[in-house]
Amino acid sequence: MAAMLHLGVDGGGTGCRARLCAPDGTVLGEGRGGPANLRFGVAEALDAVAEAARHALAAAGLGEGDLARVAAGLGLAGASEPALATAAAAHPHPYGAVAIATDAGIACLGAHAGGDGGIVIVGTGTIAWAVIGGREHRIGGWGYPLSDEGSGAWIGAEALRRTLWAHDGRGPRTPLVEAVFDRFGGDPHGIVAFMTGAKPRDFGGLAPLVVDRAGAGDPLAVAIMQDAGAHVDALARRLVELGAGRIALSGGLSGPIGPFLADETRRHLVPARGDALDGAVALARSLAGPDRAAPEGR
Repeated sequence: MAAMLHLGVDGGGTGCRARLCAPDGTVLGEGRGGPANLRFGVAEALDAVAEAARHALAAAGLGEGDLARVAAGLGLAGASEPALATAAAAHPHPYGAVAIATDAGIACLGAHAGGDGGIVIVGTGTIAWAVIGGREHRIGGWGYPLSDEGSGAWIGAEALRRTLWAHDGRGPRTPLVEAVFDRFGGDPHGIVAFMTGAKPRDFGGLAPLVVDRAGAGDPLAVAIMQDAGAHVDALARRLVELGAGRIALSGGLSGPIGPFLADETRRHLVPARGDALDGAVALARSLAGPDRAAPEGR
């Protein structure tokens, strides 16, 4: 019987990525899907995962029927909440075998190739994670708006908040403020209407604007990024206190946040040995085991 294929999925608040590998590690195909944060719907998140998986299989010349011979390692935003992880594991899956982990957990696994170390994810949300002596540690990542300081969602919300301050005459009216107002037709009530139904990824959609304006020297954008950097510093500092002397950064904003980090944080930063998909594939590989074969007749 043929050995099972290994599917790794990195599911975040903005979208998810999938990678399909042969048992020897050869990458067969990759795919993308929609947002996969369990906090905003278990079924919706797993539908996005399945979409990415189908694209990965198609890239490998395989079809949906081949999912039954796949061992899937799914790293999902929101899986750090036990009830959501349990619900996701209990949901019907098309895979031959499946394991649910947090997106931070697979990112840490990939970054340190299974060894000890920490990671700070700076994307739509923020979370710090470490594995030290076989024990996992989680800091932050409790969900926006109560947590995830320094994230894309937080940065976008700060841009909106300070735009409204400027409208009230309580803050400077910089090019960033003008650009944000342009997004809403110059109407503060448009910002209120947006805020009412916005999800973290919607706030995060404004983060690139702040990053761009900070790069151009806009003082308000720079101040927001400095505050974001200080929040990431706090996450890294706690990882060091726990014993994680080697910390990798991950996430879509891990590059832009770099110049705004403290020297003490930078002293502990190391290049990631692999990414979150590498960690997810490793999880799938451990799930499949060296001798596990695909079900007969599939």
